[in-house]
Amino acid sequence: MTFEQILSFIAASAALTFLPGPDNIFVLTQSLTRGRRFGIGISSGLVSGLIIHTFLAAFGISLLISNSPLAFNIIRYLGAAYLFYLAISALFEKPLKTDTNEEKIRENTGFFILWRTGFIMNLLNPKVIIFFLAFFPQFIIEDGFKTHWQMIILGLIFMIIALIIFFLIAMLAGSFSKFFNKPQFWTVVKWMKFIILGSIGVTLLLTQH
Repeated sequence: MTFEQILSFIAASAALTFLPGPDNIFVLTQSLTRGRRFGIGISSGLVSGLIIHTFLAAFGISLLISNSPLAFNIIRYLGAAYLFYLAISALFEKPLKTDTNEEKIRENTGFFILWRTGFIMNLLNPKVIIFFLAFFPQFIIEDGFKTHWQMIILGLIFMIIALIIFFLIAMLAGSFSKFFNKPQFWTVVKWMKFIILGSIGVTLLLTQH
């Protein structure tokens, strides 16, 4: 792998991660409405899911899944079902309560639960499998070391970039969360989250193999 190759991969990965998509939109809405702790927890889970996708792509398992309509559809249906679950759950969320110290959040949701939500959401998205198989090979060179090691390196770089960008979104959006918890705004946001997550779930169901 060359230095120019890695630089071009970093630039392309950063641009793609910044583009509005289900992951960063979810991090943004959670951070705005629930605080930066929620955004950071979700971000950590989303990026952790990329570890699995990286190794699946590196060792050819993702290719087998993408070539198997049955396996692809199982993952697609599970992913859509989980998104619908998150969408419905959003309707029952209560406004976040904060005291004079914005870091003392009266919320019992543990970090592991937040991490698990992001991890499952990422893992059950077959679009990530297709993305890795379509995007990574463009930066693989034939006369370099073994392909699976190149894929792993690219995957790790992509994970670091995604983590930095997601954390920035969570920190910036979380700083404004206390201004967005008025009852009227909260009602609008709950329905927005329901529509966004539901729409992503429907899009996933309509994804053709």
